[in-house]
Amino acid sequence: MLTLIETNDLCKQYGNAMRVNALNLRVPEGAVYGFLGPNGAGKSTTLKMVLGLTRPTRGEISMFGKPVTDSSRMKLLQNVGSLIEAPSYYGHLTGEENLRIVQTLRGRPAREIGEVLALVRLDGAKDKKVAHYSLGMKQRLGLAAALLGYPKLLILDEPTNGLDPAGIQEMRELIRSLPGRYGMTVVVSSHLLSEIDQMATDVGIISNGRLVFQDELHRLHERSEHHIAMRTGNNALAADLLRQNGVECKLGEGSLTLPPLEDAQIGQCSMLLCRSRIPVLRIEERQRSLEDIFLDLTEGAVSL
Repeated sequence: MLTLIETNDLCKQYGNAMRVNALNLRVPEGAVYGFLGPNGAGKSTTLKMVLGLTRPTRGEISMFGKPVTDSSRMKLLQNVGSLIEAPSYYGHLTGEENLRIVQTLRGRPAREIGEVLALVRLDGAKDKKVAHYSLGMKQRLGLAAALLGYPKLLILDEPTNGLDPAGIQEMRELIRSLPGRYGMTVVVSSHLLSEIDQMATDVGIISNGRLVFQDELHRLHERSEHHIAMRTGNNALAADLLRQNGVECKLGEGSLTLPPLEDAQIGQCSMLLCRSRIPVLRIEERQRSLEDIFLDLTEGAVSL
């Protein structure tokens, strides 16, 4: 499978601060790649370097399997759409007029303007001056401009900013649909775990400029520790008895932690304790939450 974005030891230093430190991104073709991290972790800086908006201090960047150099950058970026930080627009022009400028610069057919306006649900406001748009409408206009030309690679920095709950849901559904409908690969950054979890297929987590996790999203879910929690009338005595009968368990604060067991095995443990006159007060199936995993990876700095 082709890797659409690849960086090797990518760094960006401002003064004495290393904002991005030895980053090795791998964005596979056809993915919705969630680039997740706390505010200030280095997400926007990384994406700006990928797009040539700022120069790396050191390191290498490849796109579509080709090195990004001063001579190749413009040609490679012809297949890239982007929305970085706040969208740019002319407030005195309408939404449609703003897109017509972008369409003309890119040499795209005029019919695409109506298509992308409909995609982002702005076709009903195309004749309204952008100065009178809400923040969420401006965000959707920026996305429409990025979609013109139906690029192979779409890079979106915090695309749900300013959207109401219904708009956020629409944005998620649109982003998830782009690989299947148009063959796009999407990189979407966010500081919100819930956003990435609901739209991404792959994820990279950045903390303090360093990549602390990168893989398919389901691999992150697999890190959650499934276990059985049991509270009894005498946890210490219950732990000893279970261990004597070959059941691994840990004595924690207020409960016992048992490995994932079948229902029949849990029933046997309960009967064993009851026969020994140790009352079983509560049995719960627990799983380490995805939030806990992110907090561990980012040292507690990630927004939930």
